[in-house]
Amino acid sequence: MNGMETNGTATMRAISQDVLGGPEVLREVELERPVPRANEVLVRVRAAGLNPTDWKHRAGGLFLGEPPFVLGWDVSGVVEATGVGASLFRPGDEVFGMLSYPFGHGSHAEYVTAPARVFAPKPAGIDHIQAGALPLVSLTAWQALVERADLRAGQRVLVHAAAGGVGHVAVQIAKARGAYVFGTASAGKHDFLRGIGVDEPVDYHSTDFTEAARDVDVVLDPIGGETSLRSLRVLRPGGIVVSIVPVGSDDLYREAERLGVRAVRMLVDADHHGMCRIARLVEEGGLRATIAGTFPLAEAARAHEAGETGRTTGKLVLLMD
Repeated sequence: MNGMETNGTATMRAISQDVLGGPEVLREVELERPVPRANEVLVRVRAAGLNPTDWKHRAGGLFLGEPPFVLGWDVSGVVEATGVGASLFRPGDEVFGMLSYPFGHGSHAEYVTAPARVFAPKPAGIDHIQAGALPLVSLTAWQALVERADLRAGQRVLVHAAAGGVGHVAVQIAKARGAYVFGTASAGKHDFLRGIGVDEPVDYHSTDFTEAARDVDVVLDPIGGETSLRSLRVLRPGGIVVSIVPVGSDDLYREAERLGVRAVRMLVDADHHGMCRIARLVEEGGLRATIAGTFPLAEAARAHEAGETGRTTGKLVLLMD
């Protein structure tokens, strides 16, 4: 039940953990409902996507360190209240967005507060499941392809893990900008890749992608390490590899300089303007998330188990109702 009160204090259900570990450490708890501060909004979460960063933080802490904490960065929901000065939205507005990464986490709960400017109006033509699946992956792909790589019509793009969360969205953004797209995935996912616009699927099990993709302008790499380094070989002079794995050896930059190409590592950043551009692309029919599965909030551990198999296509989403 939403909006419970304990001793006069409004509470909410959330998924938390007391220790790092496997999915079994996740548990449903009752927490005090947050109150929006200046320039913040309180959003009643209707759907919240899961991303690999969720299970990586659950297991190893990453940026957040030791628990307890509530994970989740994707949000689709309804504005419940506004803080002083938060004029972008009013109570009742449907919004979607990505909480500030990494320290704004907390969307795997019935309510969340965040700066109003991390949200955009939810496109009317999609439901909360779709909207809850999109923010982190679409902002990542947009910032990588458009803002870092300046992708333009007619260019050639290689998207690694193209059937994954970031990958399948990146393919659609690249196609919307008029690019020719190579995409790596296992052979069983090639029909899916063609369906979302990939021009040349590459089976990474049986094919060396450095032979299959040539004269590429932009590589989007969600894998990192040796994949980023090898991807430099497929680039045209002046081309760029954008890795969304933000840490690694400086060999990547040294080798890029030697080859006359570019390399950048990035972390996604919350952005109202970017979310508005994504919303416009959704409304124009150029972007849609593939939903690999939905789970009620109480079954978050099962959702983590599914995600950690590495075999899902698209996005997993938690539902609050």
